[in-house]
Amino acid sequence: MCLGASLFCIFVFMDELFYDAVDLLKAMITVKSVSREEKALADMLEEAMKGFGLEVKRIGNNVWSLSPDFDSSRPTVLLNSHIDTVKPTDRWTRNPLVAEVDEATGALYGLGSNDAGASVVSLLAAYRYLVAKSQACNFVFLASCEEEVSGRGGVEMALPQLPHIDVAVVGEPTSMQPAVAEKGLMVLDGIVKGVAGHAARNEGVNAIYKAVEVIERLRNVRFERESPTLGPIKISVTQINAGTQHNVVPDSCRIVVDVRTTEVMSNAATLKVLQDVAGDLCTFEPRSLRLNPSSIDEKHPLVQRLKMLGKKPFGSPTLSDQALMSFPSVKIGPGDSSRSHTADEYIFLEEIREAIHTYISLLDGCRL
Repeated sequence: MCLGASLFCIFVFMDELFYDAVDLLKAMITVKSVSREEKALADMLEEAMKGFGLEVKRIGNNVWSLSPDFDSSRPTVLLNSHIDTVKPTDRWTRNPLVAEVDEATGALYGLGSNDAGASVVSLLAAYRYLVAKSQACNFVFLASCEEEVSGRGGVEMALPQLPHIDVAVVGEPTSMQPAVAEKGLMVLDGIVKGVAGHAARNEGVNAIYKAVEVIERLRNVRFERESPTLGPIKISVTQINAGTQHNVVPDSCRIVVDVRTTEVMSNAATLKVLQDVAGDLCTFEPRSLRLNPSSIDEKHPLVQRLKMLGKKPFGSPTLSDQALMSFPSVKIGPGDSSRSHTADEYIFLEEIREAIHTYISLLDGCRL
C-alpha cells in the first residue's frame, strides 16, 4: 500500500475503504443480530477486522481495536456504533436478511442497513485510515451490542475494558449532521395510596381521585432552566391502573411516567424535583437512573471542526449509547433517523462514501 506516497495513492486507498465498507455491510445484513442475539455477527465482524490487519479485542459480543501505536500520554477518541437490530416487522416486502441494491437509486436494502450498520462500517473504514499513519490522538474503534434495548451487556460492559476516553464519536443515522445534545430517559412507577370502601356509601379515600391531582401537578411542572438545543424536560403520564371491581373504592392507583431529561439536570436531580412536586400524594420508584442526558460543549474542537466542514449542530430527542458515556460525545452518522425500525430499511451507498470522507476530515490530524 502506497498511502502517503502521493495523492493518487490516498485516493486509491479511500476507494478501497469504501468498497470494503459496502461489502462488509452487505455481509452483516445477512447475519441475524437482534438485540442479545449478536454472537454470530460479532464473530463475523471480529474475523473481518483481523482480515484488515487489525488487532482485535472482545468482551461478550462487543468487539474493538486500539491504535497500534497507542500512547497513554495522548488524548483518546472513541469511534463507536452498534451491531444489534430491532426485530423486523411483518410489513417488510423484501427479505430483511438479504442485502439488495437498487441499481437505479443506489439504495442498499436490509435489516440494520441504516440503523446502524452503515455507521459501523463507515467508522471502521475511517479508523483504518486514521491508524495507518501517525496521529496526535489515539483512536479506539468499538462495535458494541444491545444498544436497541439499552442492555448492560453492551457498551456499559465494554467501556471499563477500554483506556481512558476523552471524547467519543457515536455513529447513528443523523444525515451526517452532529447531535451535540441528546435527551436521557427515566421511567417512573408511581404509587398513590387511598383507603378502600364500598362505592354505595360515603366511605373510603379514592386513590384514583388522588392520582388525578398528582397527574395535574406533573402536567404543570416548569423547570427553571431549559436546554438551548433540546428545549424543556418532557414529562408524560403514559399508563394508569387501579381498581378491582365496580363497587369498591380503590385503595391504590399506579401510574407510569415517561420522563425525557436534558443536559441541564441529571436523572437523579429530576427525580427529586418530581417527588417534591407530588409530595405525600405519590411515591415514585425509578426503573433506572442510568440513561442520562448527554452533551458536548459547542466550543469543543470536534464541534468547531464540524462547523468548519459545514455541519449544523442540533439536539437529538432519540436515545443512544451516549446515555451510558460519562465523557463528551457527539452523535453523527450516515442515513436518516426516520428510516430506522421501519419496513424495507435502506441506506444509500453514497451516504456511506460521504460518511467515511466526513469522519476522516473530522479526525485526521485532529488535536484535542
